[in-house]
Amino acid sequence: MFLHRGSFSEVFMVREKKTGKMYALKCLKKKHLAHSNLENEINVLRRIKHDNVVGLEDFYESRTHYYLVMQLVSGGELFDRILDKGVYTEKDASKVIKQVLQAVSYLHENSIVHRDLKPENLLYYNTDENAKIMVSDFGLSKTLEHGVMSTACGTPGYVAPEVLAQKPYSKAVDCWSIGVITYILLCGYPPFFEENEKRLFSKIMRAEYAFHSPFWDDISESAKEFIKNMMEKNPTKRFTTEQALRHPWIVGDTARDQDIYQSVCEQLERNFATSKWKVMANQGSRVRPNWLQMRPNFSVVDINSLDPESTFKHNCVLPETISTTTKQQMRAGTRTPHKDVNTDRRIRISFVFLGFLTRRPVDGHAVGACSILKKFKLYMQNIVEYF
Repeated sequence: MFLHRGSFSEVFMVREKKTGKMYALKCLKKKHLAHSNLENEINVLRRIKHDNVVGLEDFYESRTHYYLVMQLVSGGELFDRILDKGVYTEKDASKVIKQVLQAVSYLHENSIVHRDLKPENLLYYNTDENAKIMVSDFGLSKTLEHGVMSTACGTPGYVAPEVLAQKPYSKAVDCWSIGVITYILLCGYPPFFEENEKRLFSKIMRAEYAFHSPFWDDISESAKEFIKNMMEKNPTKRFTTEQALRHPWIVGDTARDQDIYQSVCEQLERNFATSKWKVMANQGSRVRPNWLQMRPNFSVVDINSLDPESTFKHNCVLPETISTTTKQQMRAGTRTPHKDVNTDRRIRISFVFLGFLTRRPVDGHAVGACSILKKFKLYMQNIVEYF
């Protein structure tokens, strides 16, 4: 089943034949290797094993592709879970950040810097209410050799001042990013926002941010102090992960229980969800399944055997991009794989045309989980299976 498409990769949900266990299969074309940092990502993932880090289970390759068998993380993105909660407090944010800090502290102890920490790379392990947070996407991660790095990389809005200033930097850049994420989790909007990228970078390099009223009026001083220490302009004075894990807002009882759901979610939908909906709307028509060539260790994901309550509990956008002709071919069984597929190495897999976002506006309202599940059943007949 198709799960996600990135800049240089596609991700599918697969089942191992021998054990029946579910995994995420990340597929990359070899011709994109120079742009995807795959070799670096594999080297990093092979070195790490932590409860809050998405793990690499196995690795394969064919003539044209590389395949990473990853731990399956099915709980959805961080922001989507917050939007679905109904009640949300500082304590909830503190628990999330504590898990992120524990994961990043483990990475730093093993001389690994993530360099691209952002909400999109923080996923829930499953759909359980108390599911753990998992740190993902190590494409830009770096193994420290001499304690400093110089390559400018990361995501605008989350990157540290020293990176933008093109100065040598250290693992402290991850702590800055965690500070930015914490800020967003408590108010729903980013600390730095400018339509013009040059002005945005200028603000970040000056560490020019504020706790605006009324959005921060009900947030504890302890939380604000934590953020100030994480988003300290001077990296030598910035909190390390060890210091952050000892802060009262993380380990103490200074995080408030007051419900901030309404104000935070209103801002999240305005500043983040809407922009992702637009991206998905623009990209949906370009999503196409990629025929896989791989050793026959994995078999079809039988959609009918999956529990909708656990697998599709979060909402799914279903791009309506399948033509009438294609639908007819699917039903008649006359739709054939690409002629270059190696039949001896073909795996049996089902493709479901699902988007990876969990909400989109329809007539001014968010799509409900029940209506999405009903719509999903209608799309069942459009599943493509190859044997």
